[in-house]
Amino acid sequence: MNLAPNFPNDHAMHLLMQLLHEELGLPERKTISLTTSINFDLGCDGTDARHLLEALEEQFEIDFIDYDAYLYFQPEGFDVHLKRRAKGRGDKVPLTIGMLYQAVKVQRWDTQSLEGL
Repeated sequence: MNLAPNFPNDHAMHLLMQLLHEELGLPERKTISLTTSINFDLGCDGTDARHLLEALEEQFEIDFIDYDAYLYFQPEGFDVHLKRRAKGRGDKVPLTIGMLYQAVKVQRWDTQSLEGL
């Protein structure tokens, strides 16, 4: 795996990268940076995304206060109730490694501050 210059090299990032590798499998030839999105660049979606977020919550004790999966991922399967709740959400937003790293460090998901990174 190729890491971008100035990629954080601390314990939290090592644990996060290990989890991402276990859950998603990180590409060997692609350079990974804080702006690498797990949904667009790494193709994480659906069940993989749900498992990843559950693992993040469990391993890092992140409080997902205002996390909204529909901002980043397509819903799994078809459910008329999910379709109604997802209405008006439009295009998906990149969920980056940098956002996950910040959430790990503060143990909280604050959408507004994380998307401002």
